[in-house]
Amino acid sequence: MMDDFVREKLIQWGLSEWMETFKEQEIDKESLYCLNDRDIDNLIPKVGPRARFKKKLEELKQEEQNANQDTQGSSFQLQDKTNDMTEVGPSPGKRKSDHQGETSEWQTPTKWPRDSKSRSIEEAVILSKVKVAMENVKAKIQDNTELNDFLKTKIIDLETDKRELVGVFGRTGTGKSSLINTVIGVKNLLPSGSVSACTSVMIKVEANMSNTKYEAEIEFITKEEWRDELWSMFQFLGDKAYQEKEKDDDDDDDDDEYHDICKKLSALYEEEWKQKSCENLMDNKYFREIQEFLQSKKKSLTCESAQELSAKLVKYTRTDTKQGQGREVRKWYWPLVKRVTVRVPQNDLLQHVTIVDLPGNGDRNKSRDKMWKGIVGDCSTVWIVTEINRAAADKESWEILKSAASLLGNGGECQRIHFICTKSDLFEDFDDHSKADFQALVRERNTEAKDEVNKEFNKLNEIKKHFGDDCFEVFTVSAKEFLKRKLLERGDTEIPKLQEFLQNLNDRHSKTLNYVSGARAILSQIQAARLRETVGNETEVCEELERNMTYHLFPVKKAMEDAFQTFDRCLSEGVEKSKSSCEGNLNSFLYLRKTGRGFHRTLKCVVKNNGSHKPKKGKEINFNRKLTSSLTDSIDEEFRKTFPNEGKCEAFDGVISTFSLGTKELIQKYKDVELQLIFLKTEEDKMKTKLSRLICDRKKTIYSSLLKTIEEIMQECYENATEFKGKDSLQNMRDTIVRHVYESKNSMFDRAKTVMLNELKELTDEIVETLEKTMTKSIELSLKTDYKSIPDVSAELTMVQKLYDELRSISDEEMS
Repeated sequence: MMDDFVREKLIQWGLSEWMETFKEQEIDKESLYCLNDRDIDNLIPKVGPRARFKKKLEELKQEEQNANQDTQGSSFQLQDKTNDMTEVGPSPGKRKSDHQGETSEWQTPTKWPRDSKSRSIEEAVILSKVKVAMENVKAKIQDNTELNDFLKTKIIDLETDKRELVGVFGRTGTGKSSLINTVIGVKNLLPSGSVSACTSVMIKVEANMSNTKYEAEIEFITKEEWRDELWSMFQFLGDKAYQEKEKDDDDDDDDDEYHDICKKLSALYEEEWKQKSCENLMDNKYFREIQEFLQSKKKSLTCESAQELSAKLVKYTRTDTKQGQGREVRKWYWPLVKRVTVRVPQNDLLQHVTIVDLPGNGDRNKSRDKMWKGIVGDCSTVWIVTEINRAAADKESWEILKSAASLLGNGGECQRIHFICTKSDLFEDFDDHSKADFQALVRERNTEAKDEVNKEFNKLNEIKKHFGDDCFEVFTVSAKEFLKRKLLERGDTEIPKLQEFLQNLNDRHSKTLNYVSGARAILSQIQAARLRETVGNETEVCEELERNMTYHLFPVKKAMEDAFQTFDRCLSEGVEKSKSSCEGNLNSFLYLRKTGRGFHRTLKCVVKNNGSHKPKKGKEINFNRKLTSSLTDSIDEEFRKTFPNEGKCEAFDGVISTFSLGTKELIQKYKDVELQLIFLKTEEDKMKTKLSRLICDRKKTIYSSLLKTIEEIMQECYENATEFKGKDSLQNMRDTIVRHVYESKNSMFDRAKTVMLNELKELTDEIVETLEKTMTKSIELSLKTDYKSIPDVSAELTMVQKLYDELRSISDEEMS
C-alpha cells in the first residue's frame, strides 16, 4: 500500500491525479527509490507528467545523497555549501544544471540567511503534510448530505489564493526589462538593450509551479476589433493625405500618429497594405501562422529555457526588424496582441506575485484599454521606472502617474508607489576615480536623486489625495552592478530591497498558517460532529452566539449608514458645482484650443472614441472625466477614508473587524463544545477576509460609477457628432456637444449621484446580509444539525493540531 511519504511527494510535485495508480501498485517509500524508467512509463503513461515525475525523483535522490553526506545531519541543510552566504542574488558566473546537463537560468535570486531558509522549508513540509491529510479527509466524506457538501466545499476553499499584482510603468530605454529580469533572477527573459518594446502589449510574468518549463500564453484581440482598428487607421491616412494636399499641418500629433500607423501596418503586412483595402487585409492568408487569432483562441508556447522562449516571443511583443544575430523577422504580430502571460518555473518570488509590464496610459484599442484599466485597478503596488540622470524631471513618468492616479487610488487597491531610478552606476568619468571614491559619488547622487524625486511628488496634491502618507518610496538601482559587483556593494544596487519586498508580498508564512488553521477548524468541526451527543447547554450556547451576533451587527450597520449620509451630502455639493462649471468645461475643451484642421482631427477622434482620445504624445484628452471632475473632487477625501488601500487600515473605520461571536470567551465557559467553537471562530475570520475582498472589488465599481454614468449619458451625443462630414463639420460637432450638455446638465449629474449611492447601498446591504446569513448557517450546522455517516478524523486532527502549534511557535520565534 502507498504510504504517506509517497502521497505527500505526489501532491507536492503536482501529481496528485496519479495517487490512485501508485496506491494500486503498492508504491511505498522504499519502492519509490527503486523505480526504473520502464516502471515509471507504466505508472504514468502521459509524457508531460512522466517527465516532471522523473525530474523530481532525481532531485529527491540527490537531496537524500547530499543529506547523507552532511556531517551536521540536519534535515533542512541546503545542498550547496556556498548558499550559506547571506548576500542576495547569484554569484558571478555561478550556474546550476538541469536534468539534461544543460546550463539553465540564474539561480533563484533569494538566498536568505540559513535560519530564514530553514523555516521556509519547514513550512513547506508542514503545508504539504496538511494538504495530504485534507485530501484523505475529503475522500472519506462520501454521503451527499447538507453537512458533508458544506465540509467538502470548505476543504476546497482552503486552496483559494489571491495573487499580488505589481504593475511596472516606464518608457523604452529606461532599463525596465533588465530590472525585471534581475529582480526575479532570470536572465534573458524579457529582451533588453537595443530591442524596442511594443507600447501596446501587456506582459504578465508569474511563476510556473506545475512543471520546469518556460511557458507563454498569448491573447489576441478579436478579428472584429482588428477590422475596426484597420478602418480607423485608413480613415486617418485619408485625412492625412488631404491635409498634406491642402498644406494644413497645424497638428503636431498627426505626424507621430501617421508614423505609428505606418509602423503597425508594415509590421503585419510589410508594404502590401499600401495597395490594399481594409477588407483585403482581413484575408486569412495574412494570419496563417497564427490560427489562434482566426479561431479567437490563445496561443501557447513551451520552451526549455528563458532565452528560447524570449526568442519565440519577439514577434509578438517587440517592434524591431531583426531577431538577434542579424536574422530577419518578416512577420510581426504585436499589433494583434492584447496580452502575453509568461510563466517562469519554480520561482519563489513569483509564487503568489505577478509582475505586469504595462503601457504608459492605456491603449486606443477598446479591448486592450479595458484590460489595461482592469489590471491597473488590481495592482497593489506600482513601479515607475526611469533613468536616474533625469528622474525628477522626467515628465513622462509623472504624467503616467497623474493619468493613472484615480485608477490606482480610490478606483483601485494600490498601497505602494515605488519610483525606481535605474542605471545608478553610470558616470561619464568613473575611470577617473578609485573604487571607494566611486562608491561615495554613487551614494551621494542616489541621496540627491531621492530627495529631488520626493520633493517633486510632494507637489502633486491631486495624486496624494488618493494615497496614504507612507505610500511613496524611491529606489536607486543598478542591475548591472548587482550582477557583476565590480564597483558597488550589493546593498548599494538596491536590487536586494526590491527582492525582499517581493518576498514579503508572497508572505508564505501567513498563507501556510491560514491554510493550516483552516484545516484545523474543519477537522475540529468534523470530529465534534462525529462525537456529538445531545447536551443540555447547546441551546444556551446558540442563544449566546445569536445575541452576540445581533449586538455586533448594530455598529456595522451604523457605520455604513453614516458613510451613506456623508457621501449623499458630498455628492449634493458636487452636483451643484458640476452644473455651474459646465460652461467653463465646454469652453476649455471646444474653443480655447487651436482651431485648424488639426483640432478638427482631434475632435473627430474624441467623438469617435466616446469622449476620449489618447495622442501618441502628451496628455490624454477625456471630456467625460472633465465633466465628472467636480463630482469626484467632492468625494475623493472622504472616499479614501471610508475605503483606504493601506494594509493597516480597514473600510468603514474597521468596524467589520470588531464584529465577533465571542467564541474565545465561550470556549472557556463551555468546554464540551470547544471543537464547534474553534470552527466558528475560524469561519468568522474567513468571513471577514472574504468581506474585505468583496469591499475592495466593489469600491472600484462604486467609484467608477460616476464616470461610467456620465459616459453613458454622453454616448448618444458622440454618436450623433460622428455623422457630420465635410464643410462646417467642426462647428456642427461643437454645437451638438454643447446642446446635449446644456439639455442634460440638470439631470445627468443627479443621475450619477443616484447611481453611486445605489451601488453603495447595495454593498452595505450585502455585507450585513452575508455576515448574518453565513454565521447563522455556520451556527446551525455546528450546533443544531443531526449528523450521520461522519468519518473518524481523530488521527488527522491530532497531526494537524501538532503542526499548527509548530507554526505558531515559528511565528513567535520570528516575532522575538
